[in-house]
Amino acid sequence: MSASTMLISSPVGPLVLQSDGSSLTGAHFAEETALSVNDSFPDAVVVEAAHQLAAYFAGELRDFDLPLAPSGTPFRQRVWAELRAIPFGATASYGDIAARLGIPVSASRAVGLANGANPIAIIQPCHRVIGSSGTLVGYAGGLHRKRFLLGLESPSVQDPLFDD
Repeated sequence: MSASTMLISSPVGPLVLQSDGSSLTGAHFAEETALSVNDSFPDAVVVEAAHQLAAYFAGELRDFDLPLAPSGTPFRQRVWAELRAIPFGATASYGDIAARLGIPVSASRAVGLANGANPIAIIQPCHRVIGSSGTLVGYAGGLHRKRFLLGLESPSVQDPLFDD
């Protein structure tokens, strides 16, 4: 099967979806990618990802059900699996994820780097990872997007350090 890309609009800006023909391999904020987008014949994987993202943003979907094939090291794969285990509306710290992986909390920086390299934004919910003090920290898509996504999932989520 051949690769496919598709550009979609979303409340957090345009997203570029990528597949290898059988699994989703990427979901990137459009301004952060140099990918060539040819969506004249998107495959079933990116079409389904677009439908599920639309349902998520409409408040109708809490759990994505897509075949995923993110490219990364075995350690990154383990971190991304832990991201997918964070429930809708919940958050976890980098230290929490390190503990779940059975590595020292002091390795939370490595977890943060893997989180930042997540190639499938929103669907592998790296936006659900927060600082150990409960504050919003780093998000490749920008803290305004992270705040929006967390608010979409749990309207009670507030971060006094980033209130508008």
